[in-house]
Amino acid sequence: MLPAGVDPRTPVLVGAGQVVHRGKEPGLPGPAELAAEALRRAGADSGTGDRLLRAADLVAAVSPVSKPYEDLGALAAAELGAAPARTLQSVRFGGDAPIKLLGRVAQAIAEGKAEIALLTGAEAVAAGITAARTGITPSWPDEPAGAVPDEVVGTDRGPNSELENAAGLWGPVYFYALMETALRARLGLTEEAHLERIGALWSRFSAVAAENPFAWQPERRTVAELITPDPSNRLVATPYPKLLTANLTVNQGAGLIVCSAAAADAAGVPHDRWVFLHGAATATDEWFVSERADLAASPAIAAAGGAALRAAGVGIDEVAHIDLYSCFPIAVQVAAEALGLPLDDPARPLTLTGGLTFAGGPGNNYTTHSLAALVQVLRAHPGDFGLATALGWYLTKHGAAVLSARPPAGRFRAEEPEVPAARRATAPGYTGPATVESYTVAYRKGRDGADEPEAVVISALNPAGARILVRASDAETIAACTDGDPLGAAVEITAADRFAPLTERTAL
Repeated sequence: MLPAGVDPRTPVLVGAGQVVHRGKEPGLPGPAELAAEALRRAGADSGTGDRLLRAADLVAAVSPVSKPYEDLGALAAAELGAAPARTLQSVRFGGDAPIKLLGRVAQAIAEGKAEIALLTGAEAVAAGITAARTGITPSWPDEPAGAVPDEVVGTDRGPNSELENAAGLWGPVYFYALMETALRARLGLTEEAHLERIGALWSRFSAVAAENPFAWQPERRTVAELITPDPSNRLVATPYPKLLTANLTVNQGAGLIVCSAAAADAAGVPHDRWVFLHGAATATDEWFVSERADLAASPAIAAAGGAALRAAGVGIDEVAHIDLYSCFPIAVQVAAEALGLPLDDPARPLTLTGGLTFAGGPGNNYTTHSLAALVQVLRAHPGDFGLATALGWYLTKHGAAVLSARPPAGRFRAEEPEVPAARRATAPGYTGPATVESYTVAYRKGRDGADEPEAVVISALNPAGARILVRASDAETIAACTDGDPLGAAVEITAADRFAPLTERTAL
């Protein structure tokens, strides 16, 4: 019998499974095997074994990067003996995918277009590297020719502008490092004080990972270990050494079972296994980082988080359990600021897993793991609310979901709130005076094994407030940015790869 007041079409999470294969176990499982195993564990977690798995009429999969399957959900379904009417898969890149897909399948259930949905994702980057190093060809299944899902969810627009490409900002770490230093400028902190701040944040995350049986690196780390460069913690791009960045070299999978309340009841899932999706929202910031008004802020996180909370009918202070997407420290700090969360509340840590450095960063699929962890926590605390966030590209695409074991008051609807416009003009090719608003020094490993700087990228504002990106690789300019702190410095931009640092500081 349905709980009192619960509409039969209410979407409910009834099973959550995770798997980690650290390489000590036999075999080299790929993403399809890990995804299927995670769903098997979700079936066991629901108390129904494989009955709900085999009866699924909708399967949604987060696009894997370790083997670019076009329809991972169909492969996982076949492994489980399911024959879904429809499959969905996210676009090739985007860590916002788990919440976007969860909202999509929950909406389908609420509208009567599906009864039992599976959501899964997995990565096997570590296994792929092991296979390449040892010359082993892993027996990962291939898809039939022409395999495609019934729907591809999300946008696959390229992440970089021409200005950003010209400045050599080709990967996440460099963008996030620029954002991190922009935040330091706004906070008015020295390099040392800011490193202590983000090292302490990551140390608290590692403490959570140490208690997580599905974490890739379940080890507590001290602040000094995290912020001090050494051969095992090399500098990547200031202010980030390796242990302050996401770890993609993992083998992990996660899976969720989402049913209508009627289907869950008919399958005999005990009510103490039910967790309801109260709100889910997605939003997008100004697409190119260089065109954002503030490098260290996210109006879209505020919009998505606010919409999910309003749908749930709660404020952030009523949410007891939090997992903020944590590819780099800046992502957590920006989200916490946008949502009104303190960074260091011991009663309410900002991660349930340990984050992408320590729990693991399985490609686009991290948030499926945080949602699975949230399900377990909320079952243990059935009166509480929990929130998880997700993001894709460079603080670009965002999602937020609010869950609770309490039944929702109304019918579920996925939200796509409007984001206030916050665009800054850029000035490609500009020469003349400007003020440094942020910078990062990119490092490489030298011939002697030591870290050595290879280039500095600055983001500067001209007198009209337009942004310019400059990448310089000459020794004199690099030295000016490693031996001193150019934040707030007045500079003369003389070319796309040249600027002359001055000693004067000016307010940004």
